[in-house]
Amino acid sequence: MPSISDIEQPGDNEQVRKADRAHVFHSWSAQARISPLPVAGAEGSWFWDHEGNRYLDLASQLVNVNIGHQHPELREAIKVQLDRLATIGPPFANTTRNEAARLIAEHAPEGLEKVFFTNGGAEAVENAIRMARVHTGRHKVFAAYRSYHGATAGAIALTGDPRRWASEPGSVGVARFWGPYLYRSAFHATSEEQECDRALAHLRDTLMVEGPDQVAAIIIEPVPGSSGVLVPPDGYLAGVRELCDEHGIVMIADEVMTGFARCGEWFAVDQWGVVPDLVTFAKGVNSGYVPLGGVIISEAIADTFEERVFPGGLTYSGHPLACAATVASIRIFERDEVLVHSRRLGDEHIGPGLRQLAQRHPSIGEVRGLGAFWAIELVRDRVTREPLAPYQGSPALFADMNAVLAACRQNGLWVYTNSNRIHFAPPCTTDEADIAEALRRLDVALETADRFAR
Repeated sequence: MPSISDIEQPGDNEQVRKADRAHVFHSWSAQARISPLPVAGAEGSWFWDHEGNRYLDLASQLVNVNIGHQHPELREAIKVQLDRLATIGPPFANTTRNEAARLIAEHAPEGLEKVFFTNGGAEAVENAIRMARVHTGRHKVFAAYRSYHGATAGAIALTGDPRRWASEPGSVGVARFWGPYLYRSAFHATSEEQECDRALAHLRDTLMVEGPDQVAAIIIEPVPGSSGVLVPPDGYLAGVRELCDEHGIVMIADEVMTGFARCGEWFAVDQWGVVPDLVTFAKGVNSGYVPLGGVIISEAIADTFEERVFPGGLTYSGHPLACAATVASIRIFERDEVLVHSRRLGDEHIGPGLRQLAQRHPSIGEVRGLGAFWAIELVRDRVTREPLAPYQGSPALFADMNAVLAACRQNGLWVYTNSNRIHFAPPCTTDEADIAEALRRLDVALETADRFAR
């Protein structure tokens, strides 16, 4: 009987592409228009194809490999757990699951002590919304236009960006609002203070006309990720917390992308000292070595389900292999001071480096971010802020942005792009030398973007 070790590793990419196209159906893609890069291996902040071409992973895959590729201690933790107990269902108690939940709660905002495990971020959002609705007895949920919360039915209905359009009409009860984004302010603000005040006034007015006593939850990414790494102005998240308290609304922080050192904190809300009622997590909790997500629950909401059945569950909730990777990951975060390293990368290397690039490249309209979570917004004209690529449109409209992406890859950079933005989100453990190399390569690639700038 053949084993995984018997799977042939070809010496060229085309064999892998051919096999992929024969049987693999890819997400978010027109199947005939894609040519997935075959990956043969990875280590740290790098991965490579079958022909030896190496790429600096500035996307951390899907902004989830926070601790880097092939970390030996995470791999060993999974192997040890595999020999001890490969799987057990969620109705049972298990020491590895217990320790993962304890460590997550220990680093969560104060007062959030219980953890409901899921397989990933979208399921975490689905269950957080379910908890909020049952807890409050209300139905409506507020979500921002510039947001992404996942691709399952309920999560995509909450999502604000165009990826939700093909799934509409979605679930009922979702109301939308504009969050702060000073560079392209919906409120005609000219300062961070104005943007904060006007965004909160807009949210208050929207609650008024939707009926605050009808609203179960406001779900918010503390730093919207896929929508552009939109770092909120000081005071905004605290203002959302105050509105929720005033009207008995559950505040849900979607920390799937922003948690576990990505923003230089255990959770991004810690940057502003805000305590949500529910926190969703996934991705960086164990860098995706085995899929895991979940909801961290406040005492008040947990008490709702002491004598009342929680109407939800998953076959693989708290899978022991995923929990083993989580325990190892959190201990590495603690021992190696990964949060401190992430903050230092942002403050001393990534942020200054990207701002220096902005001085040389007229195609860069704005640089923003924190920790190991940054984006540069590419424009055709810095004065008018006309984006290099439109918010939505046919593939032909993205030709110039695709040329920039191709230039990045030709220079050995694997980046995440959305609309007119290049996101700079390497593993939180990336060393300073690799950041310097990434900036050097990006500098070269941006010459392509400058050709389209006026």
